[in-house]
Amino acid sequence: MFFLSFASSLMLAYTLQVVADPLPAAPATRRAGVSDVTKMSATDVADLTPYAHFAHVAYCSPYTVNEWNCASCLELSDFEVSLAGGDGDDIQFYYVGYWPTKNTVVVAHQGTDLTSVEAIDTDANESLKRPDSKLFPGVKSDVQLHSGFADEHAKTASIILKEVKSLLSKHGAKSVTLVGHSLGGALSEIECLFMTLNLPSNIAIKGVTFGKPRVGNPAWATFFDSKVPDFQRVNNRLDFVPINPDRQLGFSHTHGEVHIVSDDDVVRCPGKCDEDDTHDECTLRSVPDMSSGDPLDHLGPYNGVLIGYC
Repeated sequence: MFFLSFASSLMLAYTLQVVADPLPAAPATRRAGVSDVTKMSATDVADLTPYAHFAHVAYCSPYTVNEWNCASCLELSDFEVSLAGGDGDDIQFYYVGYWPTKNTVVVAHQGTDLTSVEAIDTDANESLKRPDSKLFPGVKSDVQLHSGFADEHAKTASIILKEVKSLLSKHGAKSVTLVGHSLGGALSEIECLFMTLNLPSNIAIKGVTFGKPRVGNPAWATFFDSKVPDFQRVNNRLDFVPINPDRQLGFSHTHGEVHIVSDDDVVRCPGKCDEDDTHDECTLRSVPDMSSGDPLDHLGPYNGVLIGYC
C-alpha cells in the first residue's frame, strides 16, 4: 500500500521544523503558449494563508484548540471555537467555529499522524465503495469513495453537521468553509459535498485543502465538480501525496488544483480533473511517480506555513 510504503520517509519531514519565508509577490499573468494555466497574483496567494493556518491548527489537540493557544491560532485571533473533538487515533482531531472576518463557519480536520496505527490504516484502506446514501442523498450508484476516508468521515459527520447548523443560525452566516491537510484534506473534500447535500441551497460551500490525496473515482470527481464550484486543492512543489492513490486503481482528483511550483511561482491549473492537467506546471507532470517526489514538500511551506504537527 502507498501510505505504508512512504510513511518512514514522511516521518522525517514531520520532524523538521523549518521556518520558511512567505511567498514573494507575483503579478497575475497568463502563461504564454500554455492554455489556461494562470500564474496567481500576490494577493491571491496571500488569501490562501489563513486557510493554511486553519489546517495547521487541526493537528493540535482539542484542549489546545479550545484554549486557542498555538502559533497559527495567534494568526487567527478573531476565530471563535465552538466544538473540538477526536482522539487523533480512531477519530482524527477536528474543530468547528465561527470566523467573523469572512462571516463563515469553518470546519477543519487533522491529517495523518504517522505515530497512529489507526490513522495509517485509514489511509491504507484504498478500496472503493459507494457513499452512505443516508449521508449523501441522491448520489448515483456509480459514484465511489476511498473506503478508509469515507468510513472516517462518517464517524463525525452528524455531530459536525449539527454544530454547523447551530452556528449558521446563531451568527446569520451564509457560508461554510472546509479546510484540511493530507488525510484532513481528503475528509474536507468529502465534507464539502456532504454539506452541500445536507444544508439549504442558499448556504455557500467553500473548500481549501493542502497536500490532499485522491478521494474518489471519476464519477465522484464529476459529481463533486458539478456541486462544489468553490474548491481549491493546493499542492506544494514535488509533494507526492497528491498523486496517490494511483489513477490505475480507479481514483481521480476533482477540479481546483493550485500548484506551488517554486517560492515565486504559484499557478492555477485548469483541468476539470487531474487527467486534464497535463501541463508541466501542474502536479501530474511535475511528479509523475513516487521516485520524482520529495516527502519534505508535503509539509509545505504553504506561503510560509508548515503543516503537519501542532
